Amino acid sequence: MNSTENIANEKKYNKWIVVLSIVIPVAVAALFGVNLRELGFDVQPLTFLPPIYASINALTALVLVVALIAVLNKKVKLHERLMKFAILLSVSFLLLYIAYHTTSDSTKFGGEGVIKYIYYFILFTHIVLSVVVIPFVLITYVRAISGNFERHKKIAKVTFPLWLYVAVTGVVIYIMISPYYT
Repeated sequence: MNSTENIANEKKYNKWIVVLSIVIPVAVAALFGVNLRELGFDVQPLTFLPPIYASINALTALVLVVALIAVLNKKVKLHERLMKFAILLSVSFLLLYIAYHTTSDSTKFGGEGVIKYIYYFILFTHIVLSVVVIPFVLITYVRAISGNFERHKKIAKVTFPLWLYVAVTGVVIYIMISPYYT
């Protein structure tokens, strides 16, 4: 396939990238304010989920680093499998995160002083970049499956650190807030 065909293949996915990049954050934001128990549903709070989805974030970070090492060592098929696994992990995280927040009350950070500002800085950047990274991941993935590897490499240099930051800060946030879970 030549470069023109690769770009044409990419364009087939552009509408999906735009839709998912908008729908996912909007849905999460909307669901974040929904508590199924308050709406009368007989569901138990899924308070056991935060350490699980924090572990998924940690595993995602590890998989991203191993995938980078794989591609740098020309192990392209392994890289491809690891990146698909990283996407699956991120989707799993998102589903568990929504399940937790629709069944459980949000936990407030109880730290004070400088640590409180550090926590909220990390939380704020994590949230903003978790939204920003969605189209980057989708575009990077589409460029790979479309065979447009030069354009894939170019955007992956931006996507990788963003995605890694979101995964790692997800773990840091959990560690910082975990003493305040009830």
